[in-house]
Amino acid sequence: MPYNRPTLTELRQRNQAFIQTELESIGTLLRFSNLKIMGDADAGMAYLHYGYLDWISKQAVPFTATDDYLAAWGALKDKYQKAATAATCAQLAITGTVGTPVPSGSVLNRSDGYQYTIDTSVTIGSDGTAVGAITAVLLDASTDTTGGGASGNAAAGTILTFDQAISGVDSQATAVVAIAGGADIEDEEVFRARVIAAYSNTPQGGNDSDYEGWALSVAGVTRAWTAPRLMGIGTVGVYIMCDGSDTTNNGFPVGTDGVATAESYAGAKATGNQLAVADYIYPLQPVTALVYICSPIRHDVDFVINGISTASADVVASIKSAIDEVFFEDGSPGGKILLSALNLAIGAISGTEGFLITTPAANIVMGTGEMPVRGGVSFT
Repeated sequence: MPYNRPTLTELRQRNQAFIQTELESIGTLLRFSNLKIMGDADAGMAYLHYGYLDWISKQAVPFTATDDYLAAWGALKDKYQKAATAATCAQLAITGTVGTPVPSGSVLNRSDGYQYTIDTSVTIGSDGTAVGAITAVLLDASTDTTGGGASGNAAAGTILTFDQAISGVDSQATAVVAIAGGADIEDEEVFRARVIAAYSNTPQGGNDSDYEGWALSVAGVTRAWTAPRLMGIGTVGVYIMCDGSDTTNNGFPVGTDGVATAESYAGAKATGNQLAVADYIYPLQPVTALVYICSPIRHDVDFVINGISTASADVVASIKSAIDEVFFEDGSPGGKILLSALNLAIGAISGTEGFLITTPAANIVMGTGEMPVRGGVSFT
């Protein structure tokens, strides 16, 4: 049974009772008497000792360890907290006077002040435009505990303004494609889950858990699934999701499916998030495997809910969040979402009494590689 740590009040009462018991005919201890003050002081020191022992016990196992001690437990299994990663964009449209150079390192500002830099110098072409690549400037972790990686993600069409004017170059540039790939410093509880999984799953030289653990070690990757023989005999498919690191893409990785840069046997090279995972896994995987890193295929699921047509905006928002939570917890490439799980999640929301899901009418079964995403939700 668990040990019940005494409170400071209990320790004080015990000390006072002990003093009164051991000393004869002293009566009740006065508020400011030497004996009462010494007893309270001793109780306070004992309480601190109990607290220290409690803290030590928490650091003694990865289930409750924190900060540097959790990092040490993880290091014993070669698991490390993922640092923040900067968002990037390979196609930034810059306009200006023909022949004008745009120096590398030039700083651009988003409307909210978030900054990016030009990766390599470019020159305005004969059509008055140039295409440059940019990388987000991560925030100082000492002032922002997230590192600001995810904050750098932005949708295609985002307007950026040069921090300092460049003669012959227009002040604003446009992201042709999404600025993506940014991820915050890994949350401690997420890191803890990976550490515990590493202790729970003994490495097997390339089983499902090994591939999933390797993929989850890459910054920005939050979920992973192994698909044996996805591309035929001798191949291994690994589906990944990057929930939270790219809000513009519903958590789906930004890039193209394929194999690692160093893979020389066969297969198209991956790009973007998929390439980062492929290159990380390549030196760890069995030498006989041809590993493809893939994005799940988005499958939008529309909902029609009867019986609560007058639901308030808060209830509607809660229903949508509940659907998203079920999809996140139970969704997997090619998997199944039980209608009963959706009914249970929505039924737990206050104000949904009498609801009935008419669309979909049965369990949601995904095709090969498909991942469910909430589509439209209508109420009748």
